[in-house]
Amino acid sequence: MKTLLIVYHTMTGGTRQMAQAAAAGAREETVTVVVQTAAETQPEHLLAADGYVFATPENLASMAGLMKDFFDRCYYPALDRLNGRPYAALICAGSDGQNALRQLERIALGWRLKPAAPGLIVCTHAQTPERILAPKVIGPEDLARCREIGTALAAGLALGIF
Repeated sequence: MKTLLIVYHTMTGGTRQMAQAAAAGAREETVTVVVQTAAETQPEHLLAADGYVFATPENLASMAGLMKDFFDRCYYPALDRLNGRPYAALICAGSDGQNALRQLERIALGWRLKPAAPGLIVCTHAQTPERILAPKVIGPEDLARCREIGTALAAGLALGIF
C-alpha cells in the first residue's frame, strides 16, 4: 500500500486544519496517511513515503521558520532519493502567501518532486497583531479545497498514476 506523508507546521491552528482536511480526503482512498508536524519529521519519514503534502503558514512573507527547519534538516539526506514523487503545497496566509509558496516549490524542484496540484493559498486576511496571533478558523469552502487535494493525490498514488 502506498503512503502519503502530510507534514505541517502551525502556530494559530489554521494550517493544522488545512492539513487535517487533506488527510481526511486522502483517507477516502486506499493509502496509508501519515500526518506529522515539521518538528518531528525526519529524512527517514520522507524516504518511507510515496507522496507528500507540505502545509505551512506564511510568516513575514516567508514560509514558517519551523517548516524551513524541516527542509533544512531533511534536504540533503533526501536529495536524489525522492525523484519523481508527487507533492502538493498548502499555504495559510495572512495576506498574500505567494513568496511562501515559491520557496516551497523551489525546494520541491530541487528534490525533483512533481506537483500533483497547483499550490493552494488560503488567505485569512489577518493584518493586525491581534488577528495575526489569534487562533484561526478556516472556512468550509477552503477546507473542502484542501480535502480535494488530499483525495486527488491519494487517488493518484493508489491508482499508480504517480
